[in-house]
Amino acid sequence: MVDDAAARAERLHQGEAGELRIGFTSSAPFIRAVSDTLSLFRRDYPDVHLQTREMNTREQIAPLIEGTLDMGLLRNTALPETLEHAVIVHEPLMAMIPHDHPLANNPSVTLAELAKEPFVFFDPHVGTGLYDDILGLMRRYNLTPVITQEVGEAMTIIGLVSAGLGVSILPASFKRVQLNEMRWVPIAEEDAVSEMWLVWPKHHEQSPAARNFRIHLLNALR
Repeated sequence: MVDDAAARAERLHQGEAGELRIGFTSSAPFIRAVSDTLSLFRRDYPDVHLQTREMNTREQIAPLIEGTLDMGLLRNTALPETLEHAVIVHEPLMAMIPHDHPLANNPSVTLAELAKEPFVFFDPHVGTGLYDDILGLMRRYNLTPVITQEVGEAMTIIGLVSAGLGVSILPASFKRVQLNEMRWVPIAEEDAVSEMWLVWPKHHEQSPAARNFRIHLLNALR
C-alpha cells in the first residue's frame, strides 16, 4: 500500500496522473496543432483527467487568475499582469460569402467591399475575442459594417452566411468547415490576421500535467 502511494506520487510528479483543466474558445479545436495535441495527450497520458471547458475569451480570464483553470486557449486580447501567454498560431482572417454572391468567385475581397454588405456577426455581449479583433481591424480602415444579424456562436455565423443572410469574417482555421452554399475568400489587407494564445497563471505553480501539455502543443507547432 505504501509502495502504491509512492508510485502514485511519482506519477503525479511526472505529470502522468492527476487533473488538467483547460478552457478553450470555440475556434481552438479547428486549429490542427490544438486538435492533434489533445489527441496525443490523451493517448500518452491516459491517467490524467483532462477537463475541457468551452468558454469565450472574456470568460476565461477570471478562472485563469483564480487558478480554477490551469491554462486557456483564447484569442489575442488585453491580459492582466498576472497572466502569461505564448502565441500558438498567427492566421489570416477570411471572408465568408454566399456562393451565389457577385464577390464569391473573386480571388480576394477588401474590407471596404465587405463593409457594404449585410454583415452576420457576434453579439457584442457574448464576450468573444474575435468581436473586438475584427471590428477593431475594420475601424483602423475607418469602416463600420452594417450588422444585420447578431449571434452567439461562430458555427451559427457560418450557417447564416450559407443561408444567404449576409457576409462575415472568421479566422482561416474555420475553413475546415466546407459548405456548398458558401465560399471562403481571402481578404486583401495584409493585417487581416488573428492570433490564438495559450495562457496560464503567472503566480500559480504550473502542474507537471500542464507543463507536459504545453510541451506537446509547442512541439506540434514546429
